[in-house]
Amino acid sequence: MMDVVVIGAGAAGLQAARALAARSLRVVVIEARDRIGGRVYPVATNRRIVPAELGAEFIHGTAPETLALLRETGGAAVDVEGESWTNAGDGLVLDEGNFIASASIFEGIRALKTDESVERFLQRFDGDAAMRATVASARAFVEGFEAADPAIASTRAIADEVGSGVDSKSARPIGGYGPIFDYLHGAVAGACDLRLSTIVRRISWRRGEVRVETETPHGESQTVVARAAVITLPIGVLRHTGDDAAVAFEPPLPAAKRESIEKLEMGHVVKVALWFRSAFWETLRDGRYRDGAFFHDDGPPFAAYWTQLPVRGEVVSAWAGGPNATALSDVAAPELIDRALDGLGRIFGAPALVREAFESGAMHDWTRDPFARGAYSYVAVGGGNARGVLGMPLENTLFFAGEATSTDGQGGTVNGAFETGTRAAREAAAALGIGAVNV
Repeated sequence: MMDVVVIGAGAAGLQAARALAARSLRVVVIEARDRIGGRVYPVATNRRIVPAELGAEFIHGTAPETLALLRETGGAAVDVEGESWTNAGDGLVLDEGNFIASASIFEGIRALKTDESVERFLQRFDGDAAMRATVASARAFVEGFEAADPAIASTRAIADEVGSGVDSKSARPIGGYGPIFDYLHGAVAGACDLRLSTIVRRISWRRGEVRVETETPHGESQTVVARAAVITLPIGVLRHTGDDAAVAFEPPLPAAKRESIEKLEMGHVVKVALWFRSAFWETLRDGRYRDGAFFHDDGPPFAAYWTQLPVRGEVVSAWAGGPNATALSDVAAPELIDRALDGLGRIFGAPALVREAFESGAMHDWTRDPFARGAYSYVAVGGGNARGVLGMPLENTLFFAGEATSTDGQGGTVNGAFETGTRAAREAAAALGIGAVNV
């Protein structure tokens, strides 16, 4: 019997496994994908400096766990800098404000007696012409930055996140997230039994014992028995039922846990990485966009494109979130890349130049990914403390981690996942009589 089985080798799972193994516990990590990283998904390009990040790309807020890992790897982060431009249909104009700053409109929600959807809240300003631009920007923030559907998303939860300050500052790891996860991979593979391409089918549990039924890459059934489990499955997977891809719990999770899962939604995201032979946008119109970091479009499907500033490179990310991403669910990868190029050409008014400079591209639809079923979590109307309830241990045997269980405004972030992985490892070690866990 193992001491702990960790389900998932994303940020939360790797952090939890590393912390538990550091206390000499016998740990097995089970991951359905053939790679580690989960919703962090760097893809190598033949560009000199910058990888293509098809998953998480930025560091949000102060992110102490992420920065500590960067220091361990000898890496560093760089603050996101540069200009923001918006295409309003008749050319690009320099943004005077910041669409994240527009989210301050939600801070007044705390005065309301009951929670309501973002859409309903924003409708309060329908008759105020002076607020029209702010409302449009706030909606773009929810659909883009939060990848949420305004008709479903909780305004109170958005207000709490805005109040936490996690959205006020963004940075990116120099060289991408790859080096951090390579480092964690080495640490976990050297101290734990790491099983990739192994799908969890059933989790049977009682106090002090967990039996995890898995399917190996060769279709063989195996069972892992442990004294405790750290479960880092995304909300999209926890909510999924009814076919062979679902993970069954026996006995079923308690009603409160199931209700918390139902109150947490997964944001829909389609992300396309485009890399070019040169950073052509830096010389357009006599260098007008040389310091352009973000380019927003007022039309679907891709509402935002961004460069890698302050690092100068040839990679551009195209982003569709929320309803825009949902509308792309049946579009094949080649066409998605093609549409991303069309959008970029339209924004710059130079479709031929964009096509001429284009070298290659890659994409990922996180909703269609069976091991994620969405990009990251957000709270639905009436969700209240759903994140906290989801993260609570069961019978000192099942422990829950992942960005969806973060309760301090870091839901949806890599640092939230790291932080909860550490927390779940500490809880599991204490339940097993080991004491404090340090990483």
